Amino acid sequence: MKLLALIFGFGLEHIATQALHLRELRWFDAYFDFGYRYAKRVSKPLAYAIVLLLVVVLALPVVYLHYRLSPAATGWSTAYLLFALLVVFLSLGPRDLGNEIDEYCDALDSGDSERAERILFELSEAERSDSSKIEAVESAVFVQAPNRIFGVVFWFVLLGPVGAWMFRVNDLCRRRAAFESARDTDLRENVLPAIELLHALLLWVPVRLAAIGYALSGSFDDAYNSWRSSDYPDQPLHRRNDLLVANVGRAAMTGFLEQPQNSSLAARNAMRLVTRTLFIWMIIVALMTLFGWAL
Repeated sequence: MKLLALIFGFGLEHIATQALHLRELRWFDAYFDFGYRYAKRVSKPLAYAIVLLLVVVLALPVVYLHYRLSPAATGWSTAYLLFALLVVFLSLGPRDLGNEIDEYCDALDSGDSERAERILFELSEAERSDSSKIEAVESAVFVQAPNRIFGVVFWFVLLGPVGAWMFRVNDLCRRRAAFESARDTDLRENVLPAIELLHALLLWVPVRLAAIGYALSGSFDDAYNSWRSSDYPDQPLHRRNDLLVANVGRAAMTGFLEQPQNSSLAARNAMRLVTRTLFIWMIIVALMTLFGWAL
C-alpha cells in the first residue's frame, strides 16, 4: 500500500502543478510565528521543547487518522490508501523540484537573468557561497532533493503517513524560521539552532542514503572518494549534512554526464542524477513491499 501511495503521490505531484500554491502550506506561518514568539523568550532547553511541541501538535491529526484507518485495524482499506496518497502529496515539496529546475532553465534560456537569480536564491535558501554559479546550482539541487523528496520517502516507508507529515511539518517550521531570522536576531540566536538540529537529525539517514544513491547513479569511485575526504568537524550538523550530500552528488557527475558549460545544463544534469536515484529508491521500496518489509 505504501508503494502505491508513493507512486500515485509522485504522479499527482507532477500533474497538479497548477495547485502548487496549496502544497506550500503557507497558512501554517501564523502558527509557527506564534510559537516562535514564546520560544525566543525562554532558555534554550525550553526553546527546544517548544519547537518539538510545534511539530507534534500539527502531527496529531495525522496520527489519529492513521490509527483509525490503518490496515492493521480495518484490513486493506481504500480510505487509508486515499489518506496516505493525500499525505504524500502534501508532504512532497513544498514545491516540485523538477518543475522549479525547469523554470530556472527556461528563465536562463529566455535571458531573464533576474528571474533565474530569484529561483536560484530560493533553491539555495539564501546560502550562496563564493563558488561558481554552476557549483551553486548543482549543490542546491542535491541539497534540496533530501529536503523535498528523499526525507519524505524515507520517513513514509519507516512510519507511514505520520512519518512523512512529521518530516514535512519540521521542514516547514525550519523554512519559516530561516526566513524570519533574517530580520529577527533573537529568533536567529535562540530558536533557529533548535529547529535546524531537529531537522538535521531527521535528515541524517536520508541524506546518507541519498548520497549512496548518487554514487550508484553516477561515478561511484569519484563519489566514494569525495565521501571519504568529507570532514567538517567545525560545522553544525545541518551544515555537515548539506556539504556531504552536495559534494558527493557533484563528484558523482564527474566524467559521467556531459560536462556543463553553463548553469542551465548543470541544473538539468543534477536533476537527472536525482531522478535516477529516486528510481533506485523506488525499486528498493518495491522489493521491500514484495518481501513484506514495507506494507
